[in-house]
Amino acid sequence: MRSFFSLALLATTLGSFTAPVAAHAIEIKVSAEALERTLNTQLFNGADGRYYFRGSADSPCFAYAQEPKVSFKDERIVIHVKAHAKLGTSLHGRCLGVGLNTEADVSVLPDAQGESIGFRDPSVDHLSESRELNFLLVPFLSKKLPQQMKLNAADLIRKLLATSAAATGYDMKLDDLKIHSMQVSGDALVVDFDGDLTVH
Repeated sequence: MRSFFSLALLATTLGSFTAPVAAHAIEIKVSAEALERTLNTQLFNGADGRYYFRGSADSPCFAYAQEPKVSFKDERIVIHVKAHAKLGTSLHGRCLGVGLNTEADVSVLPDAQGESIGFRDPSVDHLSESRELNFLLVPFLSKKLPQQMKLNAADLIRKLLATSAAATGYDMKLDDLKIHSMQVSGDALVVDFDGDLTVH
């Protein structure tokens, strides 16, 4: 889980107490690679890392995306995918139509959603030259991708803290977390939040 977050958390001096600890102005940094892993785990988890937004691996006619790449540009997060399609009419197990290969980009703004790192304001920045393929690509890029890249920061930190007793001698639990702001800074998405820890 360390690969997901660089935590400026838990550097607090912990006495021998059993009490809630209020944490303020905590910052985590989420890398582009972490967001890519989230997409691959939650969306591009089919055969050969493909997500079919039309048909399936067994369909004569189909359309799918693969190989998501995440980067940061100015204040936005850019997701680049490769798309492949065979569009037309299915007849006797074959697709009578054209094969299309393209690459597409969508950019989003980070959006604090309670405990979750979400995304809003999708902007499709690059599409194919095929109207038919774009008709399928746009909903996928502007809705499905941002939804599936969403991260519940509280759940991830709780999983990290699950081994705290063995690692540090202190049993630490996250009681509450609220994200206040997020912004792209250099090569990371910087998330500021408040949280409450209980330390035993």
